[in-house]
Amino acid sequence: MNDLFSMAGERVLITGASSGLGHHFAKVLAGAGADVALASRRLDTLQELADDIRAEGRTAHCYAMDVLDAQGVEATVKAAIDDLDGLSVLINNAGVTETVGFVQQSKESWDRIIDTNLNGAWAVARAVAEHMSTAGQGGNIVNIASVMSFRVAGHLAAYCASKGALLQLTRSMGLELARYGIRVNALAPGYIATPFNENYFATGAGQKIIARIPQRRLGQVGDLDGAILLLASKASAYMTSTVVHVDGGHLQSSL
Repeated sequence: MNDLFSMAGERVLITGASSGLGHHFAKVLAGAGADVALASRRLDTLQELADDIRAEGRTAHCYAMDVLDAQGVEATVKAAIDDLDGLSVLINNAGVTETVGFVQQSKESWDRIIDTNLNGAWAVARAVAEHMSTAGQGGNIVNIASVMSFRVAGHLAAYCASKGALLQLTRSMGLELARYGIRVNALAPGYIATPFNENYFATGAGQKIIARIPQRRLGQVGDLDGAILLLASKASAYMTSTVVHVDGGHLQSSL
């Protein structure tokens, strides 16, 4: 079973790797044996992460990349392919959000969220899929969706729209790319505790949200380890166009 979930020999590009889930996924996958290419707008934080991964005996490369920069995406994917001698897995994680009312949201805010979470994810996945299909060795793409791909919450219209569309993109990619031996799946986390949201979930409003989660707690980043290893490894060899929910039962909670 350990071999089934092993990432040994895998060459993985992770976007949005400087913090949050992307940072954690990089450490988990490298810990399972992968060599990694770390991409983010924040190169300084990436360097620290890469040093930690190298200290554990794995290869790690860093790239400053903004998914809104089409030429930058192409250049980063090419550099990662050259540095790792190919890519076998993409963790398509880069994303942003903003809490703002629908009427109050500016076009600039709306465009930034849709462009990053949907168009940026498409741009990275297209560049990686082009390489994988041309190389003829197949590959594996994991898009990071959200519980908000299925549910909605107030003041998150753009985020919900972008993550819902990303889920449909995942399904379409899985259908079309299967002929090249490329699998495409999505991981949909629920509410995960991070340093960025701890203050909110300590408020009365945040506590009410936690009370509606059947497990009555926030997820921890470690709760995603099994799912990301499943989707990124050969353990999911017969899975494509699939979404894995890790949400403490949130999707089944009553409205």
